This record gives sequence, structure tokens and C-alpha cells, in this order.
Amino acid sequence: MALSLYVDTARWRAHQKTVTEQFPGLIPVCKGNGYGFGHERLSEEAARLGADVLAVGTTYEAAQIKDWFSGDLLVLTPFRRGEEPVPLPDRVIRSVSSVDGVHALVGARVVIECMSSMKRHGVHEEDLPRLHAAIEDVRLEGFALHLPLDRTDGTDAVDEVIAWMDRLRAARLPLHTMFVSHLRAAEQARLQQQFPQTRFRARIGTRLWLGDHEATEYRGSVLDVTRVAKGDRFGYRQQKAASEGWLVVVAGGTSHGVGLEAPKAMHGVMPRAKGVARAGLATVNRNLSPFVWDGKQRWFAEPPHMQVSILFVPSDAQEPKVGDELVAHLRHTTTQFDRIVER
Repeated sequence: MALSLYVDTARWRAHQKTVTEQFPGLIPVCKGNGYGFGHERLSEEAARLGADVLAVGTTYEAAQIKDWFSGDLLVLTPFRRGEEPVPLPDRVIRSVSSVDGVHALVGARVVIECMSSMKRHGVHEEDLPRLHAAIEDVRLEGFALHLPLDRTDGTDAVDEVIAWMDRLRAARLPLHTMFVSHLRAAEQARLQQQFPQTRFRARIGTRLWLGDHEATEYRGSVLDVTRVAKGDRFGYRQQKAASEGWLVVVAGGTSHGVGLEAPKAMHGVMPRAKGVARAGLATVNRNLSPFVWDGKQRWFAEPPHMQVSILFVPSDAQEPKVGDELVAHLRHTTTQFDRIVER
């Protein structure tokens, strides 16, 4: 009995095909936990798509994925002097976000990240004159811009890219390739039309692998069901059951990522109100689980254990049976499944 990831493979791959057609020259991204699918699986899918470059998060990921993907590997985390050296083949391309970093990578293949409105990392406009001498000692693959997902100030992503193209052109730096993130297909097409001599290559992960929410589904198997009456004590902390119902032990615990939640940016009154309500319920040990049974998301009976969760299902719901599977609304990037089931 397991926490399973069900994949409608035909539908999943049809979505991948749609995205690659919208973004000519797309570079798939495989980082972290492989967007819930694992590095090996996404390496295989990238090769099936005919990708010549696969983007990874770190040098450690590149060292692992090099055995599964035969094309070039683009490391997205920028190089820093003093980092632990990791043996990597010549087909690995390093991202660099400083002039000093370029100087330190003599002979290497590099992509130079420009500082975008994300303000995460990148070279600044005042650094560009010093890049001329620095790039003579490396194999420059191009420049890159990692753009924000939301633009709440009303600015335009294309305008931001154009502004950097103009700066690089004014500094007489080569503009044969620009790597971009978080552009829409129409925006990339506008840029390609305006700069026909530059190849724009989108680095895409979430939209490619997780863009069709109906193509994948997590399910946890029911391992045990125990009837409880109001006031019965249970669990590690021997809490009392608030009412009559069932304690349902389901596959999926903290080692799978169940109960973990990344902070969310909230916009508007209603989402904030719901956040306050959830926090208030948590103070009295009422936490909603990701598991759904009989049409409703069910409450944790107590905090999830390492490999299982115990849920409370009230007596007015259908009784779960051992072997049933509960759909689980889990975040792909924080979940580790026991098995994958192709449909």
C-alpha cells in the first residue's frame, strides 16, 4: 500500500508537445525533486522531446543527471568563487552573475545572467564595459534574464527584455542567444520578430511538466480503519475524539512531504481571511489534510506521522475500507511518491 502518483501519460505528453510548439528552442528544466517525477524520468522525457539542453538547479544535480541525459546541461545556480568543485563534463554550461565569476571560469562554457526586476542575482549595467575583457577567456553561450511571475506595477516583460538587449548592444556585447524565463509565448514571439538575429530560448519547468493539472493525481492507500466514539482517546498524544466516526490510516506522511506547505503570497481580502481562519483552527489542533474522501477534504486526526497520516472521518460520511485510495491534493515540488502508475 503506497502513496502513488497516477499519470495519464498520453495526456501529459500531449501537453508537453503543445508547450514545445509554442516555445521554439525551449530548454526543459529539471531541478529539485524533478517537479515530483524525479530526475531520471524527466531526463528521459527531455530526450524524448529532442531537447539539446536540459537545465538543472545545481552542480550536484548536474553530476547526477549527466548519466541520464546525453545533451548539454545548463546549471541555473550562478557560479561563486570558493564553491565546492564538482567533477563535470565539458558539456555542462555554468550560469554566472558577476564579472568576477566570468574571470574565474577560464575556458568554461558560460551563460551570463543579467539583473532583472526580480533583483535576485545578475550583472548590472555598469558591469557591462568590464565584460569585454572577461568574455575573451570563456566560451560565451549567451545572456539570460530570469523575470518575475507577476508584474503588479503594470510594467511589461517584453519592455524589460528589450531594455537589456539595448544595453548589451550599446556595450557591443554579442547577442546571438538570450535565455529567458517566465515569458508568455506571444511575448517571446514579439521579441524574436524584433530581434531576428538573436535566438531566444525559454527555460521552462513548471509550465512544461505541471501545466495540465488533470494529467496527474496523487492517491494514498487506506491501511487501517478504526471506529471511535465521542470521547475515545487515540494517537501519540491521546487526544479525545470530538464525535463519532472513523480513524483512517492512509499512506503518505512527512517523509512524502505530506503536511509541508510553502508560504503563499496572498492578494485580496478573501484569501487573507481564509489564511487567518486556517491559522486560528491550527491553534486548536484543527488542520485540514490534503486527502479527500466522500467528496470532502478531511481533517488530520493528529499531525502526520513519518510515512502515514491519521484522518478523522465523521460517521455521516461513507465508511472507508482498507485498500481504498484517497485522492491527495499535494504540491508536486515538495512530494516524494512511493510508486508511479501510468494510465
